[in-house]
Amino acid sequence: MPVKKKVDTPDRDELAQTIADSLNSLMKNDGQVAYFLDGSDDTPIDLDDWVSTGATMLDLAISNRPHGGLPVGRIVELTGLEQSGKSLLAAHAIASTQKAGGVGILIDTESSANEEFWRSIGLDMTKMVYAQADALEDVFDMITNIIEKVRKADKDKLVTIVVDSVAAASTKKEIEADFGKDGYATDKAIILSKAMRKITNLLSKQRVLLIFTNQLRQKMNAMPFGDQYTTSGGKAIQFHASVRLRLATKGKIKNSNGDVIGVTVKATVQKNRCGPPHRVAEFDIYFDRGIDDYSSWLKVMKENKIIKQSGAWYSFKDETGEEHKFQSKDFPEFLEADKERKEKFYEEICEKVIMSYRSTDKEPIFEEASEE
Repeated sequence: MPVKKKVDTPDRDELAQTIADSLNSLMKNDGQVAYFLDGSDDTPIDLDDWVSTGATMLDLAISNRPHGGLPVGRIVELTGLEQSGKSLLAAHAIASTQKAGGVGILIDTESSANEEFWRSIGLDMTKMVYAQADALEDVFDMITNIIEKVRKADKDKLVTIVVDSVAAASTKKEIEADFGKDGYATDKAIILSKAMRKITNLLSKQRVLLIFTNQLRQKMNAMPFGDQYTTSGGKAIQFHASVRLRLATKGKIKNSNGDVIGVTVKATVQKNRCGPPHRVAEFDIYFDRGIDDYSSWLKVMKENKIIKQSGAWYSFKDETGEEHKFQSKDFPEFLEADKERKEKFYEEICEKVIMSYRSTDKEPIFEEASEE
């Protein structure tokens, strides 16, 4: 578990210290509840632990720092239309969790899991639990049980829980009802509202990342302007989520035969309590191996003149002045052959991308905000 860098306890205001001590004494059965944000206390809002999405540009867009991604101890919602990459992005988060020594739990409400594909993107089946849930109430019973077990068994173990998906989960009342009956959307929203309040409190001091995938659906009687889509289950997840991403397919990737072998996905950070919102990142997904992160690296390095392109060849000069050349298909192998060079490129990419998000002295462009 990452250790927060401690600072010397500064001279605190006497009254503020008295109030903090009083609150902690009042709520002693709940442990420490009052903190100072001066760097000397470990607090529930510290963001020192992150899980990569598998897409470097998206990690940077969310966390605004190197080696960032999705915030541990928080709730993340992935939204989008069908086949936009929600389940795949969640699976990559589980793979990243496993690489960091943690475990993943997938709670499946769609019965659409694909073990062969999971293996192809690097998931370790010995460090993953797959669970099926029939009803929405069962989903939250499972989440509560998992968090409590983690707290008792190994609270320092990194755990990522994925619920795939909220839209496919029915309430028990809906499951038991006749097909002709309707009007259970309100029940679903009420259950989600109550459950999310409880889950948010449970997560705050745990090394657990909770990801919900949710399907976009068109709003009924939507006006021609503004956002045409909404998500299932009301506003509860949207309200409690620290990060909310909307995924959309931007284009298709085809091979030389014209067969579609992947898609380019556009991810918009609609809500972000861990960094600036409204950022956008793009990455390629291949149907046989998942996210191709290095294609994004190549694009950013070319745009920022870290490397040069001449026809099908790319080149750069190292610190000694020696020129290195490679083609795009060889780029992954080229990077992995020299870890030091790979880390140097990564640092340059992070610097360029993070700097591009900063304010400038140019005249700002104001746009009318959408409903979302």
